[in-house]
Amino acid sequence: MKIAVAQLDYTIGDFEYDKLRIIESIARSKALGADLVVFAQGAIGGTPGYDLLRKYTYLEHAEEALVEIASHCDDISVLVGLPIQGDGGTVSAAAMIRNRRIEHFIGKRQISSREEKPYLVAGGGIKNLRIAGEKVAIVVGDDITLDNDYSPNVDIIVSLTAHPYCRGIVEKRYNFYSRVAYTAGRPVVYVNQVGGQTDVLFDGSSAAFNARGEAICLLKSFEEDLRIVDTRADAPTMPIPPQDKTANVFHAMRMGLADYFRKNGFTKACLGMSGGIDSAVVAAMAAEALGAQNVRLLMMPSQFSSDHSVDDAVEMAERMGSPYDVIPITEAYKAITETMLPVVGGTRFGITEENVQSRIRAVMLMALSNKWGYTVLNCANKSESAVGYGTLYGDTIGAISIAGDLYKSEIYDLARYINKVRGGVIPENILLKEPSAELHPGQLDSDRLPTYEVLDAILYRMIEKGQHREEIINAGFDATTVMRVHDMLLRNEYKRRQGCPVFRLSTAPLGKEFIMPLTNKYGDYGL
Repeated sequence: MKIAVAQLDYTIGDFEYDKLRIIESIARSKALGADLVVFAQGAIGGTPGYDLLRKYTYLEHAEEALVEIASHCDDISVLVGLPIQGDGGTVSAAAMIRNRRIEHFIGKRQISSREEKPYLVAGGGIKNLRIAGEKVAIVVGDDITLDNDYSPNVDIIVSLTAHPYCRGIVEKRYNFYSRVAYTAGRPVVYVNQVGGQTDVLFDGSSAAFNARGEAICLLKSFEEDLRIVDTRADAPTMPIPPQDKTANVFHAMRMGLADYFRKNGFTKACLGMSGGIDSAVVAAMAAEALGAQNVRLLMMPSQFSSDHSVDDAVEMAERMGSPYDVIPITEAYKAITETMLPVVGGTRFGITEENVQSRIRAVMLMALSNKWGYTVLNCANKSESAVGYGTLYGDTIGAISIAGDLYKSEIYDLARYINKVRGGVIPENILLKEPSAELHPGQLDSDRLPTYEVLDAILYRMIEKGQHREEIINAGFDATTVMRVHDMLLRNEYKRRQGCPVFRLSTAPLGKEFIMPLTNKYGDYGL
């Protein structure tokens, strides 16, 4: 059977746009001689739909789009994902269309995602249908992970998924589907969504494997694609390409930011450029996704900022070709601190005065946004967000955080990759200087935090691995440092709750897969 695998970038709730893209792909698949064309889980309506999935009008629009799509399905069979109304609620399903008729719905049975459980109910699960003379097992979403006992009469397994990207997932998914094909002794074809849906990024990477578990078709990652798989032919096998995890993060961020702006009708971004590594990486990625001319940079030095930081930021802006302004905040800082004297007068310089600087910069960025329509990009990283090393209502502002799920060490990896592929756009001094927020003379991040190498290693074990403090100490980390990091991690949940959406790039994004009770005394219980 010739199966067209259609990997498309959908927009949640844009039924007209998604419907037309699907119809175009059906026409293209027919022209290529396909017997069957397969679209991803949630293709009609997009995903994740959250509370939209509870709206009857949303489900009705999805059904209306499906009926119109079916009218274009002569001389070809189509499998397309959409939400449907089930007996107890909304079901994520695949519709089987043939000869312009909607013949079957295959509902996803396993609802495993934390974000799906409030909005979806279980469907009937896998169905075996005869298509173009072959018996096809049709599986939706996470049902592929169940211990499916495929009928001996099944010729092909087709999986419709909407599986988000996270670091390292592409190769794991290839290996998983290869094992399914090998274990079942059947060819497996799976189609995944691609594109950014606010903070959720889909990498695509759809593929087909023969009955020996060997890859016979690999679609692009982080791009739309359409390929024909002939399961009856002795298709040549292809090696699974090695995955450069940092390169994949680069492509995921670029795709996600471009989609975030396009789908929300934004055109221009702005950010504060400090001369540090975080804002340098965010600026470089924004230029990649939006074009350098659409990225406005503000350098806002205070009396504590070093000359080299401003120079480094200006040098990078000029290398990028982005518009920029240097606007010192010294006078604004002086005016605010003097105005505050009746409240804080006579006290020592401390975190209050430091935070005023960050909040002045936030005011400047929001003024630029309000006046000229720029969308503010947040420049946080995961290390600092985890331990609360950032000013609430200052460093935390922004419409979207594209690097907030990357540890500081990963930020440096990405910066080096950007320089490799973009000819050194980030000045070397930004990569080499010791990290500092420059909020008082001579300040370094290491004054208040462990070195990032140590901090990141401890946080990774706590957040991604779920390890207990005692386990981490037994692995060789200093007990005092581990306890201190654990305390900061628990104590700063209130800041993380107030942050902007963050691109999900890891297996445990803060606030999504790693959530602490905002009020808790667990840290009081020692180990």
